[in-house]
Amino acid sequence: MMLTWQQSTELTAALAVAGLGFRCARPAWTRVAAAFAFEASLIAVLYSVWQFVGNRAVSDEPTAVRHAQWVDRLEQALHFPSERSVQHLVLGHPTLVQAANLYYDTMHFAMIFVFLLWLFFRHRDRYGPVRTVLAVSTLVCLVISFVPVAPPRILAGAGFVDTAIFYGQSVYVSDAANELSAMPSVHVLWAVLIAWYAVRIGRGRWRVLGPIHAAVTIFVVVCTANHWWLDGVVAVAVLAVCAWAQIGVVAGRAAWQVRQAIGAAAPGLNAPVGEAPRARRGGRGG
Repeated sequence: MMLTWQQSTELTAALAVAGLGFRCARPAWTRVAAAFAFEASLIAVLYSVWQFVGNRAVSDEPTAVRHAQWVDRLEQALHFPSERSVQHLVLGHPTLVQAANLYYDTMHFAMIFVFLLWLFFRHRDRYGPVRTVLAVSTLVCLVISFVPVAPPRILAGAGFVDTAIFYGQSVYVSDAANELSAMPSVHVLWAVLIAWYAVRIGRGRWRVLGPIHAAVTIFVVVCTANHWWLDGVVAVAVLAVCAWAQIGVVAGRAAWQVRQAIGAAAPGLNAPVGEAPRARRGGRGG
């Protein structure tokens, strides 16, 4: 069951208060608890913003359908595989279709929370940069989603089946606005982020779960007709730009710290060209 943005905001406040309480306590273990509460409050803030903005996304269905038809034509011009053919692979297997609907509904949040917990407790030094990439890329996708694009299942007569409605598993029954924000796919964004950093940071055999989750997610969002291929392509492009920007920020900060350290250790190196450092005064004259 998903929280509303109001409930998530209340959770953010509670986590922030808990973090402050832990920080004021004396035992050493409370430092970890305070850090965890603080990071959890940041994630709750991100979730609140996502819910608040998503519920106010443009809900102009005719415009969203026209944009979706344009995406469909563009994919055909670019010779993308047909989403219809992917869906037809599973339509004859009710159990598989229902499993795909359930995966789309539940694993999106479950996997990102497990991934963040793994990072926080096992790779704390890498948590901050990854969390920043996650937050920024998600917010960029939210901004893009204000241009409404309908998912394939909404296009009447296009040959798609709304599998979630058919089996009574739809998560959009009470929230029609989000249905028209298919571009970009946050499902694909988060899944590919998990896959990328799990492989880069992880060391054990379990890191293969990241790429498996990404592959399953991409297949699920297409076979359930919740997203176009281009929804995922745009999401991955946003992720790549944000990840490279984060690397550039970290590299720039490190270079600045090195220059500051060198300047503090050898002030004379910062003197203008042609100007020799002044001799230190003191001692006996002769």
